[in-house]
Amino acid sequence: MILVDTSVWIDFFDHPDSVYAKELKGLIEKDEEICLLDLNLTEILQGIRDEEPFKQVKEYLTQFPIIRTAGLETHIHAANIYRLCRKRGKTITKTIDAIIAASAIENNLVLFHRDKDFDLIASCTELKIFSG
Repeated sequence: MILVDTSVWIDFFDHPDSVYAKELKGLIEKDEEICLLDLNLTEILQGIRDEEPFKQVKEYLTQFPIIRTAGLETHIHAANIYRLCRKRGKTITKTIDAIIAASAIENNLVLFHRDKDFDLIASCTELKIFSG
């Protein structure tokens, strides 16, 4: 299953002509198995100011499987991902990206993203990246 990160969903909704938006649209049209994390849902929805678009996007996104981030173990895993990358001279800029990566690894998901943190994480861990 393909985990679609917030970075790609934002392009999908705000920049439909981008390469990432077109790729995601193609995946949806082909009925590929895609999902998002509860954290991604939060990130996307919190950025919507007006009520009607908020309702529409929420309704659309909740049609896809929503993977819930696990408990304490996932957060410890994320901390270890951050530490491992730092030991290898690679700095992850957002803690939430380490949590998303840990969740993807734990659920054996392939991550579709447009965020450099995930490429850094993948170079240090077994995180699988969607390549189109």
